[in-house]
Amino acid sequence: MASKRNASKGKKINPHFWVFCEGETEEAYVCLLRSKYRIPIEIVSKIVGNKITQRIIKNSKQGKPTHDKDKDFLMYDADVIQVLEKLKSIKSTILIASNPSIELWFLLHYKTQTAHITTANCIRELSNRNRNTYKKGAIDAQLEIRLSENCTKACERAKKLSLLDNPSSNMNVFIEELENVKKTIY
Repeated sequence: MASKRNASKGKKINPHFWVFCEGETEEAYVCLLRSKYRIPIEIVSKIVGNKITQRIIKNSKQGKPTHDKDKDFLMYDADVIQVLEKLKSIKSTILIASNPSIELWFLLHYKTQTAHITTANCIRELSNRNRNTYKKGAIDAQLEIRLSENCTKACERAKKLSLLDNPSSNMNVFIEELENVKKTIY
């Protein structure tokens, strides 16, 4: 069983974010956000792929300090309907999904995307816009700058898309959670 975190007298407990994600790209992006926001984020990557369940989430937290303010996020690509349905059934989490993949979220930092797009086309566009070869699982310096500078624009663009359709991403929900916590800390 997970141990409870307790606040010292006169201290406030901030939420700890638990991010369960499917791949290296999501993990790299969450690491970037963790260093930018300086908020406690625990990344649980590729533990069971698309076989994630409420029980697996609970077991992953076993032996680690938790608090009622903690939030669990599932960060997955939304291009496989069966996986998406399974993820939506885990009620104690907030689903962060990008369709076809997280690369769409990255692309939204550059432009508005409303037409259907494949992951391969997202990757090609990212490579063209950065003038280098984009590699899944890595965020190069140019992309990191764009992800930092244009995050507000990407959030606005994502809000205009229909969730779970292609194209769509609700990564803005995660960013807004981080921003809200940052405001209360600093």
